[in-house]
Amino acid sequence: MKMPGLFGMIQLGSGLVFAIPLGIIGVEFLRMGRLAFGIAFVVLAAVMVVLPEYVSRRVGGPRDWIRRRLPWRRE
Repeated sequence: MKMPGLFGMIQLGSGLVFAIPLGIIGVEFLRMGRLAFGIAFVVLAAVMVVLPEYVSRRVGGPRDWIRRRLPWRRE
């Protein structure tokens, strides 16, 4: 497994900045007995962390995306 680079770490950190508070809100809703909102917030927090990583691995980085669209750089 390849270790993430600098931009990958920045991407993960920025995702966690928003996902952690949302996950905490979800856990608090679950503790109060509001299951629908609690589960929704926890799932949304997980998606905020996992989806960008999945998309970047699936599509590739910006450089890979641009290279695939340039007609003279086909590989």
